[in-house]
Amino acid sequence: MSGSSLDGLDVVFVEVEEKGGNWSFQVLEADCLPFENDLKEQLKNAPTLTARELASLDARFGSYIGEQVNQFIEKNAIQYKVALVASHGHTVFHHPPHYTTQIGNGAFIAAVTSLPVVSDLRTMDVAMGGQGAPIVPMGEQLLFPQYKYFLNIGGIANISYNGASVYDAFDVCPANRVLNTLAEEMGFAFDEQGTNARKGNIVEGLLDQLNAQEYYWQTFPKSLANEFGTEVILPLIKSCKLDPRDALCTYVEHIAMQVRESIQQINRKRGVVGKDDKMLVTGGGAFNQFLIERLNIHLNPLHFMVEIPDAQTVAYKEAIIMGLLGILRWREEPTVLKTVTGAREHSIGGALWMGKS
Repeated sequence: MSGSSLDGLDVVFVEVEEKGGNWSFQVLEADCLPFENDLKEQLKNAPTLTARELASLDARFGSYIGEQVNQFIEKNAIQYKVALVASHGHTVFHHPPHYTTQIGNGAFIAAVTSLPVVSDLRTMDVAMGGQGAPIVPMGEQLLFPQYKYFLNIGGIANISYNGASVYDAFDVCPANRVLNTLAEEMGFAFDEQGTNARKGNIVEGLLDQLNAQEYYWQTFPKSLANEFGTEVILPLIKSCKLDPRDALCTYVEHIAMQVRESIQQINRKRGVVGKDDKMLVTGGGAFNQFLIERLNIHLNPLHFMVEIPDAQTVAYKEAIIMGLLGILRWREEPTVLKTVTGAREHSIGGALWMGKS
């Protein structure tokens, strides 16, 4: 898994078991492998590349993923134990219902690893008229059935609601991709624990402009492209010429407010009263203590219980679920829920590449 925050390649070796329709998992090994600066810059600038350059990067990144998988297998001495590689790839374009593009060519991963590979997990849903996102709800439903609400705070924050007869999920707002870029202006890769944001002040004028973006008033299902954060939100923040700490503080407040508004959207549509419901929070943003504090303040009136799991689940939940989606694809079972994405049908998403004959 390579997320839009560009913090590195998440690789997990996960064992998944299904008994009588009940699923369980165990993470046996996990690591986040930082990108070298030149590759990180190429991924960051991928939307601006020519068609020829993007095709070249797709192949190069596929080979890179394959090489990293091989090194991960060697390091952890798990040769002959890996049955399948599931790769989300790195999202470059996401414009449903027209197209979605994740690079990291699955054929190149299969060629380098000599293992079966499932890749391109979103395109079938888009072809079915869906948003192609979020795709993690299938995994949430199967692996974490004890929770009703899920919040993942990655490059983009997304939320899911696991109701008795319906499953809703959609992108909330840009998150770590914006926060990390603001932190980089201060010389940090990210704002660890939200330390700098905590020292800042909320700028009400900017907060009002952020909350007024048209996307937030659209009804779900809906999803965001990375460009919304990089081409709309960041320029808006930078136009205010703020102290970076004030910009960080204001954007943390924006995320917390939009999460609250998203829960209220679900409640209004479904007639849900979320009293004492638990919400599982994962993704890199779950390590941002200041953001979690602001989130708790905004959710307390809704009687929500924010629950942060063990650090491994926080960091790797999406990669774990990509593994599950690869297994479902191998079993030729649905990987994406039409009720989540708005597609015509549930779909079996993913291209399957066999590493050798």
